[in-house]
Amino acid sequence: MRWVFRVLVMLALVSPAAAADFDLPPNFQLPPAAAGSFDVLRGTQTVGPALFTRWSGFYFGGQAGLSYAGADFSNATQALVAYSLRNTTLENDVAPSQWPVLGIATGSTIGFGGFAGFNTQWQDAIVGMEANFNHAGFSLNAPTAPIGRTTSDSTGSAYTVNITGTGSMAAANFATLRLRGGWVVGNFLPYAFVGLAVGVADTSVTTNVSGTQYTSGSTSVCSRSQPCYPYSFSNGSSANNQVLYGYTVGGGVDFALTANIFLRAEFEWDQFNPPPGFFANIATGRIGGGLKF
Repeated sequence: MRWVFRVLVMLALVSPAAAADFDLPPNFQLPPAAAGSFDVLRGTQTVGPALFTRWSGFYFGGQAGLSYAGADFSNATQALVAYSLRNTTLENDVAPSQWPVLGIATGSTIGFGGFAGFNTQWQDAIVGMEANFNHAGFSLNAPTAPIGRTTSDSTGSAYTVNITGTGSMAAANFATLRLRGGWVVGNFLPYAFVGLAVGVADTSVTTNVSGTQYTSGSTSVCSRSQPCYPYSFSNGSSANNQVLYGYTVGGGVDFALTANIFLRAEFEWDQFNPPPGFFANIATGRIGGGLKF
């Protein structure tokens, strides 16, 4: 009778549909009264896939923002002054070309542009590529601090040296090609990016080196036997529509208003290294909107 007791215990715990999962005697049947009185979960239930806002596919949009630009001209005059004083004892011994006469130029402007890209999506992870274009007109002019010094070289000659210069950069357009990564949080898509930056600008740097060489070794003595030689050298470098290269980093957040319309807010930092030897950067905060397909 032991197996009868076991069956009674199982009847209290399982449904008719589950009876086949147990080792019961052949031709066993539940009593009619118990056949419909049990409703118990059979096996493991299937769980549906997690649902996330869809960001995969192509998208494009427009944007506007405020850009802040800076150009460091501290080293921009070095190559020009070194060329002006090439093959001179003054440059070899004293190196006036290393004296900074220009500073950092800054400016801000409102810009606008557009973007287009493609996202791939793995549940809540997003990876994509995006091209971003901006038009923002900058006109940066470097502050100047003329230098006048008295020095001497290894031959015993004394010098007065005066260096002045100018530097400017006017930029209108810049673009970036980004690799994006993001994480879906409800209808929000926070993201970060890194990539290449390209710009177009007009640049100009000029220098003037002037003074007097005193062969006597004293800036107060000029004579027939110890003559003095005044000098003045001007030089410059300029380029129109010069292509600038650099990198971009930044981040932002997209917000899905509907299945196909989204808003955007982001921050972008672009670093350029244009010739002749100065650094330029653009920091931009912007908002925009787009369509995704």
